[in-house]
Amino acid sequence: MFLVLLAGALVTKTGSGRGCGSDWPLCNGKFIPAYTLESMIEYSHRMVTGVVGLLVIITFIYTWRYLRHPEALLYAGGTLLFTIIQALMGAAAVIWPQQPAIMALHFGISLLAVACSMLLVLWSYRMKRIERQSFSRQLPAIGYLMAWGIWLFCYGVVYLGAYIRHKQAGGGCKGWPLCNGQLIPDLSGPAGIVFAHRVAALILLLLIIGFYALARCARWKEQAARAGLRPVTLCALILVIAQIGSGALLGVVAGNPDLFLFASLLHNVLGTILFCILSDQAILSYKHHRSK
Repeated sequence: MFLVLLAGALVTKTGSGRGCGSDWPLCNGKFIPAYTLESMIEYSHRMVTGVVGLLVIITFIYTWRYLRHPEALLYAGGTLLFTIIQALMGAAAVIWPQQPAIMALHFGISLLAVACSMLLVLWSYRMKRIERQSFSRQLPAIGYLMAWGIWLFCYGVVYLGAYIRHKQAGGGCKGWPLCNGQLIPDLSGPAGIVFAHRVAALILLLLIIGFYALARCARWKEQAARAGLRPVTLCALILVIAQIGSGALLGVVAGNPDLFLFASLLHNVLGTILFCILSDQAILSYKHHRSK
């Protein structure tokens, strides 16, 4: 699933979305496309998606037939559902070109599929260590509400980043932390979109720092440790800092196409992992929350 998402980002960044024309599932009317860079990138994305789709179906059937655990079925079913939706959206985008806002949603659906598959992996790993999990609801309700709020806000930040990519506005802000040499640039056009994304990323950083501090305060320390939240919050903090750093790199190398492509893919990778970690943080917080 991670490779599918990364391949999709590569298709967008290299402008290969029309590499197979308006044909789907064929590529320019052929099962094996002519060798051009754009067609090979686009067709490779389709092939990876097809292989992963089969693996997702097999995983769901196995989970439903042999595991029958509600949580595992939720994750496996979510992976299957979002994989089908993103595949249909990808096919529709080839046949009927879509607006950047819709294409950004396509990335967001893929992100949910990746998160669900990673949550299934984490569930499997934890169940190997603990045959039966018993969750004592210890964290205050504000804890899980904040965790889910951070998760939802992160999804919005990622969606805005995907919109920038499909709008081809990535070079709207040159330099960092200033945008085109200004603290607050002209908010019209590409610069305004990129600047809004930067502000949203800063807010996300502050939210994650706040949750990290709460998980280590005297009142929550023991409960957070029991819930397994402390390493998760640390990973989230490290990743959001790295994510902002990769975003800064985008502003610095905006004038170099090759470095900009590398920095953009790195930005996507870190953002995807961060979202998956925040998904796990939200799930753990909910499992261990107090109703009052």
